[in-house]
Amino acid sequence: MRATSFVKTPRLFRSATFQFILLYVLLFAGSVSILLGFLYWATVGFMAQQVDETIQAEAQGLAEQYRRDGLPGMVNVLNERVLNDPAGESLYLLVNNDRRAIAGNLAEWPANLQGDEGLITFYLNRPGKPNQSHVARAHLYELRGGFRLLVGRDIFSLMRVRGLMEKAAAWGALLTLGMGILGGVFFSRSTRRRIEVIHGTSRHIMEGNLSLRVPLNGSGDDFDTLADQLNQMLDRIEQLMAGVRHVTDNIAHDLRTPLTRMRGRLEALAHAPISGEAKEQVYDIIGEADHLLQTFNALLRIARIESGSYASELKEVDLKDLVLDASEFYEALAQDKNQTLDLDLGSGLIINGDRDLLFQAVVNLLDNAIKYTPEGGRVGVRLRGMSQAVISVWDEGPGLQAEEMEKVTQRFYRVDKTRGLPGNGLGLSMVKAVCEMHKGQLILKDNQPGLRVEMCLPLRSKPPKSVKPSPKADCYSSRANENGEPV
Repeated sequence: MRATSFVKTPRLFRSATFQFILLYVLLFAGSVSILLGFLYWATVGFMAQQVDETIQAEAQGLAEQYRRDGLPGMVNVLNERVLNDPAGESLYLLVNNDRRAIAGNLAEWPANLQGDEGLITFYLNRPGKPNQSHVARAHLYELRGGFRLLVGRDIFSLMRVRGLMEKAAAWGALLTLGMGILGGVFFSRSTRRRIEVIHGTSRHIMEGNLSLRVPLNGSGDDFDTLADQLNQMLDRIEQLMAGVRHVTDNIAHDLRTPLTRMRGRLEALAHAPISGEAKEQVYDIIGEADHLLQTFNALLRIARIESGSYASELKEVDLKDLVLDASEFYEALAQDKNQTLDLDLGSGLIINGDRDLLFQAVVNLLDNAIKYTPEGGRVGVRLRGMSQAVISVWDEGPGLQAEEMEKVTQRFYRVDKTRGLPGNGLGLSMVKAVCEMHKGQLILKDNQPGLRVEMCLPLRSKPPKSVKPSPKADCYSSRANENGEPV
């Protein structure tokens, strides 16, 4: 089967505004063409009709003159009219039965004429202008005695006017169409810029930044009205989202206190003289309470980070030391699963941030990587940076589908195939909140196999001269090879 290729039209030509304006221009150009056609008919057509009527009237008058005064009178009249018209715009020729000229200002009977009477058109060669042919319009009469009379007009001026009118009509239609298309391009670009602003803002809002609003230009046009309505809708959505978060945070805060009290009483009960089986059950309940407390604490911490109310003083943080501490913290857990923890840490990467939150974020990534990597697998940690610092953590676990990567950073979202593993679905939500707090970005990629998670963080604006940046980070690599290097 032969493949069919399609040529992609420019985006401008596919815009509804350009197509609408182009349709309007075509209709306008059509109306202009009709108007110019009417003007052409009303001028050139009227002039041609006047010429024909004048020729016919003059020919009838000369024929009547011939019937009244005979051949001598006709010759005298024709000679007089030729003398009175030195420019030769009026054409006269009287010939006998042998087509020999008797009177008039034409040297011979036109060769391309037939013997029929009536109005005819022929080309006329002017003396002294052999390369310039004029168009003539004439009326033929058959006179008594075998004589023939030709009465006409040189319509060269009329044909020039006709040519000028045709050129004016053609240029007028072309200019109208061209100016209309240029106007369509201009207005389409202006409209497209407004639409792209709305699209860009909407895209960032869909990515989670509900604080953005569509800018208004103050013109009060339809776009401003639409943008204002969208902003009002976003205000309402943000209020509803804030209300949901507030309720969730209040629930977490209110439940944390009784859970803490219950845990304290359970610890007291565990130290009481009870049987070994009952004590084991009490410790299991304490473990469940700790898990609930960790969930509530994580939920409240994420809420404080996202709302900007988290009290934190940003200080200089050496990312290599931070990642190394987090890796050493989880090295024992990796060894318990016979996993290899590969470290590739660049030095001299300093950022302004909250070390505790950054440490918790890296710990969450390591915890997920070790949790989902099978026994005997490899977990990689890489730190690189130039314009920004990139902390990459990759695993050899089951990975995520493309549609799941957009959801795993939501609170309490868990992939179906991992619901049997311990966790609360808040780890990546907390990592994303920490990245956004530090003006950074969290990126999830397919590691083939497994998942690669990258924390992209802005470096300190003015690093010391003694610090040399490490090799450039590849924040857009799609996967890693067996050594943890992006490919």
